[in-house]
Amino acid sequence: MSDLEKAREFFGGDFYATKATGIVIEEVGDHFARCSMEITRNHQNAYGGVMGGATFTLADYTFAVASNFNQPQTVSVTSQINFIGMAKGKKLLSESRLIKDGRTTCLYEIDITDELGTKIAFVTISGMKIIK
Repeated sequence: MSDLEKAREFFGGDFYATKATGIVIEEVGDHFARCSMEITRNHQNAYGGVMGGATFTLADYTFAVASNFNQPQTVSVTSQINFIGMAKGKKLLSESRLIKDGRTTCLYEIDITDELGTKIAFVTISGMKIIK
């Protein structure tokens, strides 16, 4: 079984992200994840734009995959989202990268774009490793 298949199987247990919002893990690596979400009417606000909560869910899930796959259990402690623009395409893409990996904490940045390359949001999330 490939790492991508393992990640999809394990994180498929996050029903809100995978079932309710339809997020898909596209790529996974050491402290790295790339995910996508097809934009449907369920993700849109009254004006037809993507709801901020849907965008944040994509970022949070991408952080979870990057920080937890083949790593100690990690939970988010703080997060900051900066909305940059509105999606022009039909799909949101997220990419999470490790910035700092400490003994008990970590820091990731997540870029959100659409498939046309439109910058949607920039997110930073700090995490705490649950060491047993």
